[in-house]
Amino acid sequence: MSSASDTGSTLSQGLTRRPWSLWLADALVVLAIAVWSASAAQLPEFVLPGPTAVGLRLLDLFTDAEFFIHTVASTLRVIGSVVLALVIGATLALMARAWPLLDGIISGLIQPFLSAFPSIGWAILAAIWFTPGHFSIVFVQVAILVPFCMINVAEGLRQIDREVLEMANSFTRSRKRVIVLVGLPLLLPYLMGALRIAYGVAWKIALVAELLGSTSGLGFLMLRAQGSADLTTVLAACLAIVALFFAGERLLLDPLARRFSVR
Repeated sequence: MSSASDTGSTLSQGLTRRPWSLWLADALVVLAIAVWSASAAQLPEFVLPGPTAVGLRLLDLFTDAEFFIHTVASTLRVIGSVVLALVIGATLALMARAWPLLDGIISGLIQPFLSAFPSIGWAILAAIWFTPGHFSIVFVQVAILVPFCMINVAEGLRQIDREVLEMANSFTRSRKRVIVLVGLPLLLPYLMGALRIAYGVAWKIALVAELLGSTSGLGFLMLRAQGSADLTTVLAACLAIVALFFAGERLLLDPLARRFSVR
C-alpha cells in the first residue's frame, strides 16, 4: 500500500516540478492545433487539410511501404551527406592548419567560394551534370554542408591551447598519442558543433535537392503531391522532417554529446 502511495507522490512531485515554460509550450501546441482544425473546417481540403488527415498521412510515411521507402531514402541521404561533409570539411581545415602554404588557398579561396555559392545553384548544376538519383542529391548536400563543417573545425583548431600541446609533447615523443589523447578531446566540442549544424541544415536543403533531381525521397513525394494538389501529403512530409530532425537530435546527437562530455 505504501509503495503505491510513494509512486503516486513521486509522480505528483514530478508534475509539480515541471518548468512552466514547458507547460506553456504544450498549451501553445494545443492552441495551434485547435486553430488549425477550426480553420480547416471552413476551407476545402486542397487549401488546408485538417490535422487528423495530415496526422494519418504522417503515420503512413512511417508505416506504409509505399511511403516509407521515400522516408528512408531521405534519411539515409541526410546521414551520409553529414558524415561526408564533416570528413571533407575537417580534412580541409586540418590541411590548412598543418601546411600554412595551403591556408591561403583553403581559407582564402575555397571556403569563401563554397560559403557564398547559392544552394539552388548546386541543385541546378547537379540536375544538369548527373542522372537523377542518390549521387546527385548527396553531391548537392555535401557541397552546401562542407563550408559549415570547415569553419567550425578551423575555429576549434585555432582555439586549441598551444601550451597544452607543448606540455603533452614533453611527456611523450609520439605525435600520434598527443593528437589522440590531447588534441582530439580539445577539438571534440567543435566537431560536435559542426555535426549539429550540418545535421540541421541538411534537412533544410534535402527537399530542395530532391525537388530538382530525384525519383525518391520526401522532396520527390512533395513534388508529386503538388501536381495533384495533395496538400495533405505536402504538410505530412514537412512534419515528417521535423519529427526526423528531433529524433536524430534526441537519439543520436545528444547521446554522442553525453558520451564525449560535450556540453
